[in-house]
Amino acid sequence: MGSQQKQNEAETEEDTMTQVTATMAGSIWKLLVAVGDHVEEGQDVIILESMKMEIPIAAEASGVVKHIHVQEGDFVNEGDVLVEIE
Repeated sequence: MGSQQKQNEAETEEDTMTQVTATMAGSIWKLLVAVGDHVEEGQDVIILESMKMEIPIAAEASGVVKHIHVQEGDFVNEGDVLVEIE
């Protein structure tokens, strides 16, 4: 029964995570947050450079940055997960 409870807790934790994804292909120009930072819905978390334009990528929910999947200079494709917020 202990493992079932842990599984349920893990599923609940995953349900509360919000993933910030790339809206288009491009390079990560600037990270605006760090792991542990509190962000508000609509706050810019990354600046993506694509076609010589700077495109801000905003958090879709408020919470705490739990994981950053990219570094400045990385190339990403549309839909790639950039940041996880809990």
